[in-house]
Amino acid sequence: MREYIHKVQYYETDKMAIVHHSNYIRWFEEARVDWLEQIGCTMQSIEEDGVLIPVMSVTCNYHSMVRFGDEVAVKIKIGKFNGIKIEMEYEIRDVATGELRTTGASSHCFIDSEGKLISLKKSKPEMYEKLMSQVS
Repeated sequence: MREYIHKVQYYETDKMAIVHHSNYIRWFEEARVDWLEQIGCTMQSIEEDGVLIPVMSVTCNYHSMVRFGDEVAVKIKIGKFNGIKIEMEYEIRDVATGELRTTGASSHCFIDSEGKLISLKKSKPEMYEKLMSQVS
């Protein structure tokens, strides 16, 4: 799996040219959407199939600053997955130096359009298998 690369934009920074803390959560989502596409599950196809994946929680640990113009690589992997809930783990590193910038995690569940929990193993076995193939 290729890592998601993000070039820091000016609007993502504060007056000190340091990335505002809220943007890391956005980068987690960008990387997650990219990762899903890489395994053959686009958000569009997932939602067209009647599955929603809301965020239940997110954590973000800041190790060193990211500044305007930096490029960062977001590595993503499954922490836990049972077909009803999934936890994703993130690691953000500077592309040029490899320095660790940020780590984090997000947890999600799978629901139908009415907001009811669903088991992917039972209701969407193809998607379940694609996700299971990524569990290490």
